[in-house]
Amino acid sequence: MEIKVLMRHGAGIREMARELGCSRNTIRRYLRETAAEQYSPRTARPTKLDPYKGYLLERIEAARPHWIPGVVLLREIQEHGYDGGVTQLKEFLRLQRHTEPEPVVRFETAPGKQMQADFTHIRRGRDPLIAFVATLGYSRASWVRFTNNERADTLSTCLAQAFVYFGGVPQHVLFDNAGTIVIERDAYGEGQHRWHGQMLALADTYGFAPRLCRPYRAKTKGKVERFNGYLKGSFCVPLAATLRQAGLRLDVEAANAHVGRWLTEVANSRIHGTTGERPDRRMVVERSALLPLPELPRPTLLPIEVNRQQRPMPLESLQHPLSVYNALLEARA
Repeated sequence: MEIKVLMRHGAGIREMARELGCSRNTIRRYLRETAAEQYSPRTARPTKLDPYKGYLLERIEAARPHWIPGVVLLREIQEHGYDGGVTQLKEFLRLQRHTEPEPVVRFETAPGKQMQADFTHIRRGRDPLIAFVATLGYSRASWVRFTNNERADTLSTCLAQAFVYFGGVPQHVLFDNAGTIVIERDAYGEGQHRWHGQMLALADTYGFAPRLCRPYRAKTKGKVERFNGYLKGSFCVPLAATLRQAGLRLDVEAANAHVGRWLTEVANSRIHGTTGERPDRRMVVERSALLPLPELPRPTLLPIEVNRQQRPMPLESLQHPLSVYNALLEARA
């Protein structure tokens, strides 16, 4: 008690030892013990996120080996009543995962100048799930159609549907070097490729010029590649996790039934990380620069095989209110 009193009055170790008649090491030892007691770890205070940590851990486990982005999980728990901030959510997720995404270098194009198109594999194997993705270079507006193959006729149909969705045709469409697009690079000289017959016919009909990215450099078409990752993380993984929790499997029909609303209300209406603007608002500028659509019958949506033995889709929604998906599913019944 005397040491405490002297310490509060600002006495030094030498002065306290002289005053109390003990060694300076005794004073130091007591002060160290007092400091350890004073600054021992406190019990963590409850946070607004605590009631939702069990749900978050279930979602993370259901999505493995993939990862649901923090912005998606934030939207989900907000729909369940969470009214806290994003900082504590990010800190909680940081403890679950420590990797950072690889940065992608992109270049800018004028409105109506370029569209990047690609097939990206969501699931391989006997029951594949493939997404055709088209992204306009200026606005970053994107369109997605799920399928189970990458045939030339599927590519042509998806491209035609994308042009209708965007309301016009860009000057160039950038592809990778798949056999359904190009038969031989530089066949007639540098940059003069031997194109696939269906690609040439489609380009002639719609009036765009096909372009190829550099071999083994998929990031040449970095805008669509970046969106592919966003599509998988923000749409496919959460939806697949929801279906898995209900004992169902993500298939072509389920993905196409949900992706249209997601494009409108999430993907194309978000603030884009590179442009700092919403793609749908920049699309207003870009649409005016697109080439007009030819006067052709509207392309038919790709047929989908429906498994009638499959259980009904779960009513729980991750991206939107329950009524949205209920209406979608009822409309397809």
